[in-house]
Amino acid sequence: MPDLMPDQPTSARESPPAVSIVIPNWNGRAWLPACVRSLGAQELAPLEVIVVDNGSDDGSLDYLRAQHPEITVLALGRNTGFAHAVNRGVDVARGEFVATINTDVVLAPDWLKRMAHVLCGRRDAAAVACKMLDLNDPARIYDAGDVLRRDGACEQRGRFARDDGRWDTPGEVFGACAGAALFRRLALTSVGGFDERYFAYLEDVDLALRLQLAGWSCVYEPAVAFHAAEASSERLPGGHLYLVERNTLVLVAKAFPVGWLPLVAYRQAAWAYHALRDRRLRWHLRGAAAALRLLPGALRERRGLLRGARKPVETVVPARPIRGPRAGGHPAQIAGTSGPAPGRRA
Repeated sequence: MPDLMPDQPTSARESPPAVSIVIPNWNGRAWLPACVRSLGAQELAPLEVIVVDNGSDDGSLDYLRAQHPEITVLALGRNTGFAHAVNRGVDVARGEFVATINTDVVLAPDWLKRMAHVLCGRRDAAAVACKMLDLNDPARIYDAGDVLRRDGACEQRGRFARDDGRWDTPGEVFGACAGAALFRRLALTSVGGFDERYFAYLEDVDLALRLQLAGWSCVYEPAVAFHAAEASSERLPGGHLYLVERNTLVLVAKAFPVGWLPLVAYRQAAWAYHALRDRRLRWHLRGAAAALRLLPGALRERRGLLRGARKPVETVVPARPIRGPRAGGHPAQIAGTSGPAPGRRA
């Protein structure tokens, strides 16, 4: 267990934990009312709500200031990315726990209470992942915790599957989708927060990897959050493909053993094939080229990250199939194909 943890179990407390909500916003005016209403309906009231605005020009700031003066607004003036915005929110957050919530997320009323209860009872846990359902099709799973594979692909458990009860069992997972997750602030800051080089996509996977290597765990609790899948990625040049490709290569460089490179090469070839087939190869190649500029820094960090690890990376990312039903992917992979690059959230 990390040395940073207090001696007294958090489950022994008499009062509920103080939870700060951090919402990164980029032109999310259409989504904010429903998101904020769901926060106001929580059975466990948050200590504070902090919206970090990435240079929105859709009236988001005017809406928040006029309709919700109780919300703390940090206006960054430009789009600095998900990772940077969340870090700035965490910098000013006062809660022991911090929930990161996308603007296009609506929480069930018991979400925060259930998530906080789990984190209170698990001193070894840095984060809690939840059951995210598609806002437009609530019977369909969006994410039930993340899985990182040795080919570099991060899969969202249950993605596109029907919510038929298979994802209602609590347990441990690799990591949490930061679109709706609860973090122990002490753990989050101890590893340096989100890596801002990622801008968006896979920044939560990178964080989960670093937390796991530092000795922390992540717990899955099937508290429900409804998410409008890929609502903001559609506004990015090339969608999410460019960022997923770039950030995957950075993640691999930071921590993956050399012996895993054949698996990574296989996955890269499969992604390139599907990008070509879908007439999006230029975005895949641009992502790979952009990664080259970030690799020297990632490789410099690699030695320190692995040298100080409390868990070996082989334990954190165990061997598992990269094809077929046990690969943890979406229907294309379950059917036995290599599948496209995994969809990630903004």
